[in-house]
Amino acid sequence: MRKKRISNDNLDKCLTSSISQIREYFTNQRKTFNIKLEMPMPPFYGKVLKEVRNIPYGEVRSYKDIAGKVGSPNAYRATATANAKNMIPIIIPCHRVIGKNGDLGGYGGGLKIKKYLLKMEGVI
Repeated sequence: MRKKRISNDNLDKCLTSSISQIREYFTNQRKTFNIKLEMPMPPFYGKVLKEVRNIPYGEVRSYKDIAGKVGSPNAYRATATANAKNMIPIIIPCHRVIGKNGDLGGYGGGLKIKKYLLKMEGVI
């Protein structure tokens, strides 16, 4: 299958929109993103990150919750790995995924940033 090329104009519009939406998020003017995403990854990871993207602003879910939602209730470690592969962690809010016992778990940007984001969203 041949991939469709994105024109420079379309790429510029996408980047400009993404930057604008991220700025709005950090100034508490945006709670959801409407950015079209296409990320090549294994199907399970794609399902996990799609589910993570659906976690509402100001809420958290456990790795086990996400694993169950994607039909693999015992795959919570693979769910954590999928989160670790997330290339756009603000737009796909993997900071909203925590351990079943309430432990924050890991975060690619470091726990200090994860805590900051959760505090900004009113979770902690």
